[in-house]
Amino acid sequence: MKTINKAISLIIVLAMTAALLAGCGAAPQAPAAQKPAEAPAQEAKPQEPAKTKGPAKAEVPSAPAEPEKAVEINVGVLKGPTGMGAVKLMDDSESGVYPDYHFTLTAEPTDIVARLSNGDLQIGALPTNLAANLYNKTNGNVRVIALNCLGVLYVLENGDSVKTPADLAGRTIWCNGQGSNPEYMINYIIRKAGLEPGKDVDVQFGEAGDISAKMISGEIDLCMLPVPAATAILIKNQDVRSALDVAAEYEKAASDGSVLTMGCLAARTDFIEAHPEAVADFLARYESTVGFVKDNTQDAAELVAKYEITGNAQIAAKALPDAGIVCITGEELRPSLEGYLQVMFDANPASVGGAMPGDDFYYAGK
Repeated sequence: MKTINKAISLIIVLAMTAALLAGCGAAPQAPAAQKPAEAPAQEAKPQEPAKTKGPAKAEVPSAPAEPEKAVEINVGVLKGPTGMGAVKLMDDSESGVYPDYHFTLTAEPTDIVARLSNGDLQIGALPTNLAANLYNKTNGNVRVIALNCLGVLYVLENGDSVKTPADLAGRTIWCNGQGSNPEYMINYIIRKAGLEPGKDVDVQFGEAGDISAKMISGEIDLCMLPVPAATAILIKNQDVRSALDVAAEYEKAASDGSVLTMGCLAARTDFIEAHPEAVADFLARYESTVGFVKDNTQDAAELVAKYEITGNAQIAAKALPDAGIVCITGEELRPSLEGYLQVMFDANPASVGGAMPGDDFYYAGK
């Protein structure tokens, strides 16, 4: 009996042990807990660039072109209206505002012609007919970029007999500028009066300074000179008067309505093509200096005297209103000049180099 009871007890213990072992192997499943609803997917944040010691560099497809470096420009101007119109720019260059501009001041157009031809100058102030000559002689390597001076020639007389060009008959008149505008202008108005230079009128040429000294002293009694030389004579010799305004006589004689355009800025074509931005900048600054000279007569007169274009500021102040200073560029350039050159060509083809300049002579800008 005890044996049976022990056997039963052993069976019960083994059953309970098996149950316990089964529970340890797999815990009873609890009701499945509901997962919380998933949050809507967020937009992916842009990936932050890796940190560097300096600011991050933006990617560019290619490096931008570098701006043109400062360009050295050698400029020649004449002691006369072209120099008077440029005095503010000359002063700014000297004081360091425009350190890349280097000015040369001379009394003779031939100096500008030679140095512009050989490349010593990139820009030069010239009589307009000489610019046309250079264009023809250099096969187009010199072009006009601006008009800077209209009519500034005056016939002066120590006396009171010359009222019209016809009154020059039988007289001797002294002029400067042989081979340039003054020579062709005096011949033009003489011929339009029915006279012949060298036959009916004795036309002599010399340096402006020598002619001025002789007119002031009374050694000669008739001359044609530009402002400011003419102005100085009128101030220093009260017996001398302005007998003829050559620009007015030209306009009376010309049948095409053209005006006397005596002075210009010319530049080498190879320089223009290599540095169009530098040329544009120079012209903008030249226009500004012309505006200063026209609007500030006394200040400009002091600068004119400083550069010894006139003997003193008093002469400069009187000369500036009559100096015909302008700055005509771009699309206005050709119509302002071509008619005058045609008149010169018709009178004497050699005056513009034997042929009228081509279309590319007139630089309208980049």
